[in-house]
Amino acid sequence: MLGIVSKAIPFELNSAMRALAQLGLGFVAILTCAAGPNAADVHHYVFFNRERERIADATFLSLNAFEGAQLKYTWRELERQRDHYDFGGIRHDLSFLQSKGKKLFIQLQDASFDTNIVPVPPYVLRDAQFHGGVDLQYNIEGDDEEHATPQGWVARRWDSAVQGRFHRLLLALGREFDGQIEGINLPETAVDFGESGRLFPKGFTADVYRGAVLTNMMVLKRAFPRSVSMQYANFMPGGQSYLQSVYRRAKELKLGVGAPDLLPYKPGQMRNCYPLIQEFSGALPSGIAVQDGNYEHRNPKTGQQVSIVELVEFASQYLGVKYIFWCTQEPYYSQKLIPFLQSQRPHHP
Repeated sequence: MLGIVSKAIPFELNSAMRALAQLGLGFVAILTCAAGPNAADVHHYVFFNRERERIADATFLSLNAFEGAQLKYTWRELERQRDHYDFGGIRHDLSFLQSKGKKLFIQLQDASFDTNIVPVPPYVLRDAQFHGGVDLQYNIEGDDEEHATPQGWVARRWDSAVQGRFHRLLLALGREFDGQIEGINLPETAVDFGESGRLFPKGFTADVYRGAVLTNMMVLKRAFPRSVSMQYANFMPGGQSYLQSVYRRAKELKLGVGAPDLLPYKPGQMRNCYPLIQEFSGALPSGIAVQDGNYEHRNPKTGQQVSIVELVEFASQYLGVKYIFWCTQEPYYSQKLIPFLQSQRPHHP
């Protein structure tokens, strides 16, 4: 992808240039032409989440800058009964995208942020061997675990019985779609059970969880040796050393890494996943998602709401990622992102 500014122009643009950049896309286009292409090719995908019908949107299909769509599929919808897989939705979406010259990147979801959405198949919930199949995650304000409120579900990734069933799904997906899709990613490693242990599910510890994440990564890579396989790794129970071990293992496996939120200079990410994405970006496929709320982020260094230029620069130049997955939050998607990408020179893979 032809980029926004060359490496000759640093990410830390001076205040005068930033002020000009905020005036409109005209200056951005001039800057692009004058500076030449960015050294890093960035692959732009639209994250349509589960609104998969939107892959037929005319603007998405007509904009060459968008190489494809990242679509979310839950474990529950792909395995409606034990060992009976339903990949019809993926086949439909892949066929349609390919017919339009676009690519598919799958996000395989085994967690939710809504207590009404249970992401695992009914048999995993029902059969005693799976110990309930899922556990609640919590919203915890100011470390006050006593007043934590449920905010969604996560599959019992650390439970060997549940994990074994998830591995079978990964391998089944790989047999059919490896080399056909652009890539597949597992959702974020962060789980919200607090730190004291009072909200920990049965059988959960930081060590056991880390082992499960590393094993899932190995199986994912085995299932998809040709397509890009990626683990979103943003935070880990147990802290930074546990997160580092995830990135080290990813490098050994040649597995992609990424994170679910593009938030330039946000302290939490700067202390956790961002330095690791930056460190390993040259050795591994890497990606980052612009999710709801990210367009409204205020850069702590400037105090100003980020622009599309800043998001692209931070992702491609500071973090060094190869994939950006843009959400469709309005009005930013239609009024900011689309015009910005339309102003760029065409990309010829």
